[in-house]
Amino acid sequence: MLAIRLQRVGRKGYATYRLAVQESQRHPSSGRVVSYVGSYNPHTKDVTVKVEEAQKFLDNGAQPTPRVVKLLKDAGVKLPSWVVEPTTDKTKTIRHSDKLRKNQPASEVEEVVTEAPVAEEPAVEAEVAAEEAATDEIEA
Repeated sequence: MLAIRLQRVGRKGYATYRLAVQESQRHPSSGRVVSYVGSYNPHTKDVTVKVEEAQKFLDNGAQPTPRVVKLLKDAGVKLPSWVVEPTTDKTKTIRHSDKLRKNQPASEVEEVVTEAPVAEEPAVEAEVAAEEAATDEIEA
């Protein structure tokens, strides 16, 4: 079975991609390429697609990856009905939402905030008083 996928080319740190048609069971970098049907530069968002060739491979059953589906659709290629279009709504689920601070009861959060400064001040005053007493004893 054939797949239409992106094949990385370009220099280090500046990737560009080819839209390659190749065997789906092979790794993208080592599989035999049947045809190149376009290119994609993610830095400039420049997409060039050979529409007729891409259409020919899609009609013969080549499976495009989700990113390639988006690129082909933007280029004006008529996608077959069996091609699954990627979803655009990316909502992240929060695993333990009950542990978030904003979901804690307000009384617990206020107690923690108010107790901390009050507990520190008497300790500081006690240390200052102890130092003054020690200096008074030394002078006397």
